[in-house]
Amino acid sequence: MKILRALIQTIFMLSASLAANPQPPTVAQRATPIAVGDVAPDFKLEDQNKNKVALSEALGKKPVVLVFYRGYW
Repeated sequence: MKILRALIQTIFMLSASLAANPQPPTVAQRATPIAVGDVAPDFKLEDQNKNKVALSEALGKKPVVLVFYRGYW
């Protein structure tokens, strides 16, 4: 009985949190998607040390690896 009550409370809490924020954070949309073989557009992101790094600054100077993670950290 206690396990069932805990499960129901967990489901309730999860559904309440989803109802409070039903949409994931919005991201700027491109007019056309990037196709295979296209040149990547320039962008800035934070590295592991919280420094802003532009793709154009890194290209040609050191190896660049882009990882696309479809989820939340």
